Amino acid sequence: MSKAEKTKQFIIEKTATLFNTKGYTATSLSDITEATGLTKGSIYGNFENKDEVSLEVYKYNSGILKKNLMRSFSEEFPTMTDKLYAFVAFYRKNWQLVFLHGGCPLMNAATESDDTFPALNNQVKLSFQDWTETISKIIKTGQTNNEFSQEIDPEQYASLFIILIEGGILLSKTTGDEKHLNLALDRILILVDKEIKQNPLK
Repeated sequence: MSKAEKTKQFIIEKTATLFNTKGYTATSLSDITEATGLTKGSIYGNFENKDEVSLEVYKYNSGILKKNLMRSFSEEFPTMTDKLYAFVAFYRKNWQLVFLHGGCPLMNAATESDDTFPALNNQVKLSFQDWTETISKIIKTGQTNNEFSQEIDPEQYASLFIILIEGGILLSKTTGDEKHLNLALDRILILVDKEIKQNPLK
């Protein structure tokens, strides 16, 4: 990695929590220089403008979330059911860490960029599409090996999982009470056990 690349990565990592907590629009150049200890000239020597910093920080934040989530779908969990259970367990175990860094980066960016930051909004759309496709692929694999019911729509359940998780995070972060997220996660487990499995629990 070159010196310039190291500097860019330093700026991204130092401002990742700042952008996710304060907001991609509200975070100012002065905030960035304060967080990094660098001059404005140094920031603009590595990024074209603040929007470019914002986009790269979002990619970094969403990338970390994806990397952590993908551990739930690793070979460590042999069956597709195990993978879905691990996916739920990830949020159950790590919600405090997620909240500490400002909440879900996808939801935060989606809310903020809807009408004001088209480039960021496009990145968020890609993130949600990727997330949906990842969960759908797990469910489709479960259908292929007869672990999951052939009657269900993988994309529909993937979307529902995301809706439940994002809603649970929003309510829990707003109220400071984890029960809302846990309720959403419990509902996902019920869907897995009673609707998705080939031989659902009664």
